[in-house]
Amino acid sequence: MPRVRLLDAAVQEAIEAAVWYEAARTGLGSEFDAAVTAALDLLEEGLLPLVPAAGRAGERGLKRFVMRRFPYDIVVAVSEYEYVVLAFAHHARRPEYWKRR
Repeated sequence: MPRVRLLDAAVQEAIEAAVWYEAARTGLGSEFDAAVTAALDLLEEGLLPLVPAAGRAGERGLKRFVMRRFPYDIVVAVSEYEYVVLAFAHHARRPEYWKRR
């Protein structure tokens, strides 16, 4: 099973999102964190349903998981040995801002 590695920039995005949600409503940041953790656990087990990323990123083989409750994609570079989480990309941010990671 490939291992999961998160880029520091992706970790920072998840932290910032959790802080924002917590400020918006007490407990919502924890719920976002739990959703992220559950998705990463499934990714580690090879059970997360990944689809091609949009645009050129998908053409280069990048994958994404669309979170259900929160408007985020988890963007992943997939290889035989490793899943690299490149971004926790909010749906309203400019597309593929993370592509240079």
